[in-house]
Amino acid sequence: MKTTTDYQAPDNAQKAADFAADYQAETTDLMGDKMVLNMGPSHPATHGVLRLILELDGEVITKAEPDIGFLHRGDEKIAENMHYNQFIPYTDRLDYLAPLANNVAYACAVEKLMGWVLPPRGQAVRVLACELARISSHMLGVGVCAMDVGAMTVFLYTFTEREKIYNLCEQLTGARFTTSYTRIGGQIRDLPEGFEARVRTFLKECSEQIEEIASLLDKNKIFINRMCDVGTITKEDAISYGMTGPNLRASGVERDLRKDSPYLGYEKYDFDIPVAEEGDCYARYQVRMEEMRQSIRIIEQVLDTLPEGPVNIVDPKSTLPAKERVLMSMEELIHHFIVSTQGIDAPKGEVYFGHENPKGELGFYIHSKGGGVPHRLKIRSPSFVNLSICSELLKGTMVSDVPAILGSLDFVMGECDR
Repeated sequence: MKTTTDYQAPDNAQKAADFAADYQAETTDLMGDKMVLNMGPSHPATHGVLRLILELDGEVITKAEPDIGFLHRGDEKIAENMHYNQFIPYTDRLDYLAPLANNVAYACAVEKLMGWVLPPRGQAVRVLACELARISSHMLGVGVCAMDVGAMTVFLYTFTEREKIYNLCEQLTGARFTTSYTRIGGQIRDLPEGFEARVRTFLKECSEQIEEIASLLDKNKIFINRMCDVGTITKEDAISYGMTGPNLRASGVERDLRKDSPYLGYEKYDFDIPVAEEGDCYARYQVRMEEMRQSIRIIEQVLDTLPEGPVNIVDPKSTLPAKERVLMSMEELIHHFIVSTQGIDAPKGEVYFGHENPKGELGFYIHSKGGGVPHRLKIRSPSFVNLSICSELLKGTMVSDVPAILGSLDFVMGECDR
């Protein structure tokens, strides 16, 4: 037992310091010294209903988590409950900035299952449609990305060219936005009269505008500072995360399905695959600009070598008869009714077809048990895969860099929430 002579008064200053340290440790554990910021799902920089959960240390992002699933679309399940041709309008709503390319990708997958090969003119028309869709998509991607970092004028230029493509789509398909132009085994119609001349006029004007856009951005100090050395993706990370399209090629990987796994006669056309090594936002912008130039080059070759002949396959059992014959013959009317109500008679089997869409590889996996409805259908959407790197890519960047990075990735949420 201590006596009174052994007693020492407590050190109040030390006690207060210990209490403050304990309190700081407890509050740090409970709340942390960082702030959590929700960017989206209603935010112009997220390009759709994407929610980013950002953990911030001041202005620096220490953790980023993309949150998707706000659209609740269920496209894959819808496809398993309707005929193959009935699903075509739904493909318009995947990457709704390039509906013509989506139509072609899905139709090619089903035709691979059927063992069908389109006639030369049908293939050429599809290439023309796909490359117009690529220009349209990249025009939007470049324009919106530029606007995200402050270049409003470029946005107006790109949308003007995109509007011209919509005029061509309206003449070709009857619709401007959701075209539903392709059918399993061909297209709904051939090129309209005078269409080739109108496309050539557009290509000339578009080439001039691409160079005008480049002159506004390529040496713009503000644009370069916002884009260069920001959001850098290494070649190894791009491959590891399964990225495709311009985002992959901007990191130094020369992969393009039009060259590596040619389809629709792409091997007949002379074009280059733009590749950059830097992997930053500016490199992704440059790749898309060059891809538009190459698409113009491809379309010019298509128009120069456009063959004559039918645009659709000839399969009496699985394709609709001509409308004139349906109106004049009972047998043709019955045939039309059977194909329309039962769909094409697909064989049993499994196929996968990958298509070089503007945003990357759009793939369709089909598992058929026979008949006109797929047993299972799975969509590999490039935007969904490209977004997976956001957690790694945004870490260590500034909040002000987020619009530039997201704009350079050029995703669309319609195909993420499929």
